[in-house]
Amino acid sequence: MSCPRIEVDLGKIRRNTQTLVGCLGPRGIRVTGVTKAVCGHPAIAQAMLDGGASGLADARISNVQRLRAAGMTGSITLIRTPMLSQADQVAQSCEASYNTEILVISALAAAAIRNSSVHGIILMVEMGDQRDGILPENLADITQQVMQMPGLALKGIGTNFACLNGLAPTALQLAAFCDLANEIEGVCGPFLKIVSGGGSTNLPWALGKHATGRVNDLRLGEAILLGVEPVSGDQIGGMHTDAFTLVAEVIETDAKPPPSPVALIDPIPERLRIEPTSGASKRMILAMGHQDTDILGLSMPVGSTLIGATSDHLVIGTSRPMPTVGSEVRFQMNYNALMHAMAAPDIKVKLLGVPPTTPSRHTQGKSDHLALV
Repeated sequence: MSCPRIEVDLGKIRRNTQTLVGCLGPRGIRVTGVTKAVCGHPAIAQAMLDGGASGLADARISNVQRLRAAGMTGSITLIRTPMLSQADQVAQSCEASYNTEILVISALAAAAIRNSSVHGIILMVEMGDQRDGILPENLADITQQVMQMPGLALKGIGTNFACLNGLAPTALQLAAFCDLANEIEGVCGPFLKIVSGGGSTNLPWALGKHATGRVNDLRLGEAILLGVEPVSGDQIGGMHTDAFTLVAEVIETDAKPPPSPVALIDPIPERLRIEPTSGASKRMILAMGHQDTDILGLSMPVGSTLIGATSDHLVIGTSRPMPTVGSEVRFQMNYNALMHAMAAPDIKVKLLGVPPTTPSRHTQGKSDHLALV
């Protein structure tokens, strides 16, 4: 079987989505499945929909076009501010997009008119992450400008947390965001259909005992795919953390002597080296490296230690029986490792748990056990 490869258990992704939908639904919050970490893989996106996600979202128009080419006709939202140069593609492929720049919004309006369509606008608001977003004091003015543009429909507002600064949101920040939704409706008139309160980092807040206010949407990728809360890295109770497995092939097994000192005239920067070898430790080399994934985002198999890596070699020490050349070693991945591996051209994707028939996308699983553990 081809290596390296990613084995994807679609059943676990469906069940993770079901669990989140089942818990957030009674709180008035729907789940938008985010597919950017898997490069818009259609089967994985469908597993999210089958688990009850209300729609899909991605950050790159190329991923959206991949979904459309696979025949997916449902709602897809672009969650990164569109590039000005891609306004026509966004208007053609996406029902809506998150925006911060009035120049880009104007281009989307013109593109929608050329496309004989109406493009939905969700305004991204800066609430403390210091990445993308309109300052709250400027939101009303930009909202009024959007409402005056033909070809557009104001759908709502959104925000994000812990994307750049790594800080989880506070209840006070989310309350202020909800107040903004009420304020915009009071000043500008239209009811906001979407009040998107962030992503997977917001789950501890969304599942807390307090009221969630106007927030009615969360954009969830990492929580669905990996079953963890991003800031703490904690597993979410009842969720699968092993829906993705990275498999690499052993190409060499040997004992290596400790390296001899070598004087370099022009030293190169030190390569990644986690565990120095001593004596004749048992080592194996796998056909995978930095070009394939984020090596530091891999969980080493039991009894194994990361020694180092280069662009296309991964060196591991082991205290267990040495595998043979041609055998396979399996790894779990964090979000960064998953993103890089899914985008790597030499890594194949093998789908597991493909249903014989497509289940109802409204099916929900048991949800009374969801908690961070």
